[in-house]
Amino acid sequence: MAYIQFLGAADVVTGSKHLINTGDESGTTGLQVLVDCGLFQGQKEWRDRNWHDLPIDARRIDAVILTHAHLDHSGWIPRLVKQGFTGPIYATPATIDLCGILLPDSGHLQEEDANFHNRHKTSSHDPALPLYTADEAHNCLKDFQPVEIGVDKQLSADFSFRFYRAAHILGSSMANITLKQNGSPRTLVFTGDIGRMRDTTMAPGKVLHTGPAEPGSPDVLVMESTYGDRAHPETDPRPQLAQLISQAVQRGGSVIVPAFAVERTQKFIFILKEMMEAGTIPRVPVHIDSPMAIQAVQIFLKHTEEFTDDTKALIAKYGSPLQWQGFYFDSTPEQSKKINDERQPCIILSSSGMVTGGRIQHHLVQRLPDARNLVIFIGYQSPGTRGAQLKAGAKTVRMLGQDVAVRAQVAAIEQFSDHADTGELLTWLKMFPKPPSVTYLVHGDPGSASQLQQAISREMHWHVDVAHYLEKVTIS
Repeated sequence: MAYIQFLGAADVVTGSKHLINTGDESGTTGLQVLVDCGLFQGQKEWRDRNWHDLPIDARRIDAVILTHAHLDHSGWIPRLVKQGFTGPIYATPATIDLCGILLPDSGHLQEEDANFHNRHKTSSHDPALPLYTADEAHNCLKDFQPVEIGVDKQLSADFSFRFYRAAHILGSSMANITLKQNGSPRTLVFTGDIGRMRDTTMAPGKVLHTGPAEPGSPDVLVMESTYGDRAHPETDPRPQLAQLISQAVQRGGSVIVPAFAVERTQKFIFILKEMMEAGTIPRVPVHIDSPMAIQAVQIFLKHTEEFTDDTKALIAKYGSPLQWQGFYFDSTPEQSKKINDERQPCIILSSSGMVTGGRIQHHLVQRLPDARNLVIFIGYQSPGTRGAQLKAGAKTVRMLGQDVAVRAQVAAIEQFSDHADTGELLTWLKMFPKPPSVTYLVHGDPGSASQLQQAISREMHWHVDVAHYLEKVTIS
């Protein structure tokens, strides 16, 4: 009997991995297909799971279907390959392009962190090791195979899938899977992450078109619930952003923005450009401090078919972001370190967005103790991350082996999220011609998933369950 096993993003908002097994428990018959293969991020107990073997031998997994490039959905692929997986990894062309920079960078950052801990003896492991290296991440890229949105891909006589647009980030998709059991077809939809439902002033700066596709009437729906317990603010964030930045610059401070290297960074630099041209914020140097920044922008410029009209107009008027005056893409370590010599106000965007690693740590170690500075969070902060601690008002935070005093102003602007909120998710679900037999909620904190479960049950009377880690559910 075919089943789904939730190997990640169940009871947590990270580490998406969902195994479809059409054969027996051993994985020696039928197909074993993994939908997403993400890193666990956040609390130590979750990160430790990255070092655990899967309950099924990686060599017995036949394929990976990848919904999008974010590391909590793709970042464990090099580890899977390291453990013996040799099958194809199916993704949209844009997702493959983004993974080509994200995965090697992830390996590089893990090597850097391991080396730092070994030099400073700040790890409980001796020696500290990376989960995988940049070379190992790069080597797995040869296993990626492109599948265009809306094209059927047959894995066997009884297993096929098609991607639908999810409108979350560049290339993001939902996987619509058809299984035949005893000659009878069953349809499963795995949403990955679902994007915002509309282009409005409440979500300005959107580089890509919004509005996920409606993928028919699945028998089983596996759906994210990241923002299942809240509604996005319904006000334009630009006046608040202008006030925060202007005040920080007036007091001689700099603005530090922890931002995900893909989508959030691109969105934010477009907003900054618009506001500087409109005169609502002062013109100060903007540093995009990420080794992948130039490559990421180039990939975005390559996939203009996903741009909004506003984005096309902005590029037509001002040219490529790589050529904007006063915007600096600091890709080398030397360029990153030189930012520390800045004595005048500037804006620094650097990853990771949740301050779990990367260069942002070095900028925050230097600038958090100074009350003139401002830290702005523009993305979701998973519980247990340094970003969540700072957002919650921590007076000190431990980074790079030291306790750092927090005197800088810390603010959060929620409108930049690329996840649909509760109301938008319900709007999307109401587009379905008929309800699924069962809906499983994943990729959400327990409270978020539970509240979304109640909202769907209350408003739509669907059968909705919250998925649990390592749980198996039969596809009947």
